[in-house]
Amino acid sequence: MLELLWLIPALPLASALVLALAGSRLARPAVATLGCGSVGASALITLSIFADFLSAPPAGHVFRQVLWTWMDVGGLRPEIAFYLDALSLVMITVVTCVGFLIHVYSSEFMAEDEAYSRFFAYMNLFVSAMIVLLLGDNLVLLYLGWEGVGVCSYLLIGFWYQEPSNGRAARKAFLVTRVGDVAMAIGLFVLFMQLGTLQIQELMRRAGEQWPAGSGYALAAGLLLLGGAAGKSAQLPLQTWLPDAMAGPTPTSALIHAATMVTAGVYLIARTHVIFELAPEAQLAAAIVGALTLLVAGFSALTQYDIKRVLAYSTVSQIGYMFLALGVGAWSAALFHFMTHAFFKALLFLAAGVVINALHHEHNMFKMGGLRKDLPVAYWAFVIGGSALAGLPLVTAGFYSKDLILWSTLSSEKGSLWLWGAGLLGALFTAIYSYRLIFLVFYGGAKTHVGHRPGFRMKMPLIVLTVLSVIGGFINLPPELGNVPAFAHFLETALPATAESHHGPISESVAMLFAVLAFTAGLTIAYLVYLRRPESAESLASSGLGKVLHPFWLSGWGFDWLYDRLFVRPVLWMARVNKNDFIDAIYTALALIAEVLHRALSMTETGRVRWYAAGIAAGSIAFVALVLYL
Repeated sequence: MLELLWLIPALPLASALVLALAGSRLARPAVATLGCGSVGASALITLSIFADFLSAPPAGHVFRQVLWTWMDVGGLRPEIAFYLDALSLVMITVVTCVGFLIHVYSSEFMAEDEAYSRFFAYMNLFVSAMIVLLLGDNLVLLYLGWEGVGVCSYLLIGFWYQEPSNGRAARKAFLVTRVGDVAMAIGLFVLFMQLGTLQIQELMRRAGEQWPAGSGYALAAGLLLLGGAAGKSAQLPLQTWLPDAMAGPTPTSALIHAATMVTAGVYLIARTHVIFELAPEAQLAAAIVGALTLLVAGFSALTQYDIKRVLAYSTVSQIGYMFLALGVGAWSAALFHFMTHAFFKALLFLAAGVVINALHHEHNMFKMGGLRKDLPVAYWAFVIGGSALAGLPLVTAGFYSKDLILWSTLSSEKGSLWLWGAGLLGALFTAIYSYRLIFLVFYGGAKTHVGHRPGFRMKMPLIVLTVLSVIGGFINLPPELGNVPAFAHFLETALPATAESHHGPISESVAMLFAVLAFTAGLTIAYLVYLRRPESAESLASSGLGKVLHPFWLSGWGFDWLYDRLFVRPVLWMARVNKNDFIDAIYTALALIAEVLHRALSMTETGRVRWYAAGIAAGSIAFVALVLYL
């Protein structure tokens, strides 16, 4: 089955091309079959490869497939080649399987949309680009997939482009992530100029041999790669695009936020972990960025009215946990949380789509309420998915992965009490905003008529993801407690194990107790403020401090306001001032000269043969004279 690796990205790509070229002439069932079937086939091939990888792993637990040489220029010779190890295998398994469930859901959710085939063409292209990113054997091919998911995110966020606000959100996502992409591109130049290759494994080997720990080149490359990762994964200070990305269809939000684009930065840092280990300052910067982001986004999620924006800010916050884990060297913990997050966040977005669709496209949570009886599947999806997000102890997948990250910030050599405190405070606010959402939407009195109920194609993915959001955490149980090998043990063939100092201020059991207390406190606060005494929430928002903090957090800490004044307005002002600059005058003059010469030459076209003959004779005489006298 390993030889079929190339089909995993090729099938969605082929489907995207067919749908883009001929989708408008296909019946909707054919479009859905082609769109869902290609991703489903990729998922089946991935699962088969996973089974083979476990039962009979290839030599060195690595499989490399070279298709052809892409280019050979100036010593740069990247290949169209795929590299499969435990890290990329876990990532593509989650992407294809969760992506398939989202596609099945989309086949019903988007059934009434006029651009049905265009939607699936974009979605399939998105999945294909993400798989290329994950399987790329060299950083050039990885960068191709990196830019591919960026373009697809623009197309999907602005899918309903008839609304100007959707177009603005798409452009914002495209431009903000380009900032990080430029940093990453410069980082690739630094790596190639210093190490002479962009083939990832050879690059890591040469970096380890040629750069000492603390090397300036390693630090520069690490910080530049971190900039690229922060842009794509919506981390400070480039997080502003993600909440506005909710302008796209809900399945798009699930695909972007759960398993694909926003986790690309996590994969990039994990894949180039040698660079970050050689640059401790860059790795510490990743931890600090993650800690600050998870807190900033958590506070903002507490104040949002739009159900999808709450989930968007929660995504930013949860990716922050992954960056925090990467920053302290807990590589497997970051990937474990990536996997569990993909399950419960896809579940929450798809359940949100059910609610929005049922309430005539209403997004305001304060106009919802009492939906647990009318939409039982969505209710239980939210209860289980929200509990996994909040970290319900011992039951949900999110608890095991988040607790592992919190413990790693204490026990690892690069961890600290401050980072652990930030993660613990983030866990408290995660529980508050998760249950705030559940209580506002599903409890209390009904405020809106339920007009549409989901069918089988929308319910089935919710049920599957609900199960995964519970059992997904058990994958990382120690081998003696279960038959499945520990997740961390599997990843050790591709990533180094977390270096534990064994000098933490508290034991692992006490750290887990603190996580349980943070969850319990968050649930209690949400219950008292938003269910038991909902008027207290209004009192808090209307208090003196609330009048300051509520709008500040609601606006995402004013980053859009700040960037508008620092970057957008100055650029627009310079564009207006420089509208008729001298450079434009030069090209305008050239165009005017060409126009004048054209008119002059046109005057010679009289249609009189005698004038043409005289002109030919005069030209011949002038030519002979030049030859004779020069």
